Amino acid sequence: MAALQIRQDYSAPDLRQRAARERDTRASLRLLAIANALEGMPRAEAAGLAGIKCQALHDAIQRFNAEGPDGLHDRHRSGRPEQLSPGQQAALKAHILHGPEPERDGVSAWHLVDLCEYVERTYGDSEWGLSGPLKRLNLSRQKTRPSHSNGHPAAQAAFKKGAAVTAAEPRGTAS
Repeated sequence: MAALQIRQDYSAPDLRQRAARERDTRASLRLLAIANALEGMPRAEAAGLAGIKCQALHDAIQRFNAEGPDGLHDRHRSGRPEQLSPGQQAALKAHILHGPEPERDGVSAWHLVDLCEYVERTYGDSEWGLSGPLKRLNLSRQKTRPSHSNGHPAAQAAFKKGAAVTAAEPRGTAS
C-alpha cells in the first residue's frame, strides 16, 4: 500500500517554525510529525518522535492535505442536541416564571421532578435531566426565602452580616 502523499506547498522548516509558535499543543505535535515525514522519515518514526501514534499521523496528514495547517486543531464536538426547541424552551421559561397554580399543576412550588412531569405532559418529551436546560435558561433551582410583610428594615440592616456586634456585660457586674 502506497504511503499517503503530503502536500508540498509548506516546507518542513516552515512547519517547524509554525509548530514552535503554535499555542495548541496537539496541533503543534501534529505539525512536527508532518514536518518529520516531509523530511523523508518513515511514518512510524516520524510519529514516534512527535509523540503521536501512526494512525494519528495518518489522520493529521489527511486533514493537512485538505485544510492546511489550520485544519490540525481539535474540532469542537456538537454534543447531544437539545430535546426542546428554542420556542418550547421560551414557553417553559415563561411557565416557570409565572409560577405554579395548585389547582392546575397540583403543586405550590416548582421542584425539578414536577417540572420534568410538566415537560413530559406538555411536550411529550421525557426530559429527565432538566437542571442543565434550566441553567442555560438562566433559571436557578433555589427557592427564594420568604420575607415577612411586617419586617423592620432598620432591624434587618442591623442584623446583616458584617454589622458591628456589641457584647453584653457579664452577669453580676453593675454599670
